[in-house]
Amino acid sequence: MSEVILAEQLQALRLSKMGANWRDLEVRSLAESWTPARFLSQLCELELEHRRQQRYQRHLKESRLPPGKTMATLQLEVLRGVNGAVITHLSEQQDWIERGDNLLLFGASGLGKTHIAAAIGQELIASGVRGRFYGATELVQHAKQELKLNELLLKLDRYRFIVVDDIGYVSRDLQETSVLFELIAHRYERASLIITANQPFSQWGNIFADSSMTVAAVDRLIHHGNIIELEGESYRRKTAQQRSATEKSAATTS
Repeated sequence: MSEVILAEQLQALRLSKMGANWRDLEVRSLAESWTPARFLSQLCELELEHRRQQRYQRHLKESRLPPGKTMATLQLEVLRGVNGAVITHLSEQQDWIERGDNLLLFGASGLGKTHIAAAIGQELIASGVRGRFYGATELVQHAKQELKLNELLLKLDRYRFIVVDDIGYVSRDLQETSVLFELIAHRYERASLIITANQPFSQWGNIFADSSMTVAAVDRLIHHGNIIELEGESYRRKTAQQRSATEKSAATTS
């Protein structure tokens, strides 16, 4: 009877993982002569880990980070202009996020900027930091659908980091670039931006419609910014060539 009552109590408290595992853990605790405190602690740890995993999956889905672009699939050794230790630090440590620092990734198309941004984002979310991925044009269109830009900016405050991918593809008109500028200004010294761009800062006059807006945006981003400039040939082309060579080798040996 007491087991039935306990099961009902755990269900009422929404402790599903404890409810599913307490019997097995009880057998182990008796066999190993655990104290009641240790038994309870182990049960609580099971429930906490279950909730951490649920929260991670929920935040990962919410982030809309591109799938498959993780640290495990990022081939740092083929990336030029990248210090692997810096990437590892940014992915494993939250100090820069807590300070509201930015990460700026520059380089030609196909060098791995989006992959680095997404991989770092995945690791941050796994450590409990909420974030959101936007293509730059998607972000601008999303802002246009909102009745008030200020309301959108406040909604985005729930995210400790926002990835703005391919900022250079935004149309050079005042309405669209104003969205980007207001986002940069709003989050300055408050929360982090991870921005990828094909163009260096010297060419951002082609992005923002107003020169003073360009200077102000760049100034805010680099004040607390980590800058990574990728070099060399397309990372996507390299990985495709490696995959093709592996497949050919496998076909030859089979």
